[in-house]
Amino acid sequence: MGVLEDKARARLFYKYLSKVYDTINPFIWNEEMRTEAIGMLDIERDDRVLDVGCGTGFATEGLLEVVDEVVGLDQSPHQLEKAYAKFGKHGDVRFHLGDAERLPFEDDAFDVVWSSGSIEYWPNPVETLREFRRVCKPGGQVLVVGPNYPKSSLFQKLADAIMLFYDEDEADRMFHDAGFEDVTHRLMGPSYDPDIAITTVARVPDDEDADASATATSEVEADA
Repeated sequence: MGVLEDKARARLFYKYLSKVYDTINPFIWNEEMRTEAIGMLDIERDDRVLDVGCGTGFATEGLLEVVDEVVGLDQSPHQLEKAYAKFGKHGDVRFHLGDAERLPFEDDAFDVVWSSGSIEYWPNPVETLREFRRVCKPGGQVLVVGPNYPKSSLFQKLADAIMLFYDEDEADRMFHDAGFEDVTHRLMGPSYDPDIAITTVARVPDDEDADASATATSEVEADA
């Protein structure tokens, strides 16, 4: 586990990073990438979207161009202060200080759950993805943007020491273990490194699909 896959360390890290986050962020996660990621979703204007790890609200700004309701959540009070400065505490977005592993929302509360630049800090990615599935409606979509695993063995060792980096195979495993279907990935990035990020979109099984899957599993177990 990397040094920043610890919630206390990550909060301390963002206490200082929040001061320059909006200046640094465009070099890693820019508007073109955000637009491309949003384009991977089947999204309607009246969909209710949860932005987990919303930070200063960069993704939130893009999402508000295509939907009317976005709820933001972040574990860093310092990042949220920057978000409040942009949107106001009583503006169009309702922000929550909270933990991605224990979302303070009811089951099936959102049509889309979005998370960009957050998964790399999660100590238990599969459990967190299951929590995303819980709050996303059957048939809804979850989109996660995270850091693509480096190709160089030297950078792989450095990446592993810092936080979670992963490739498409690992993304497949995590999302399927969390109970998602229709899992697709796309590599994207700024011009200097077009494969720096991996964006995954997956669908929450609807009730009929879940029942069919459970029936098929039971039949296989019975035959065995």
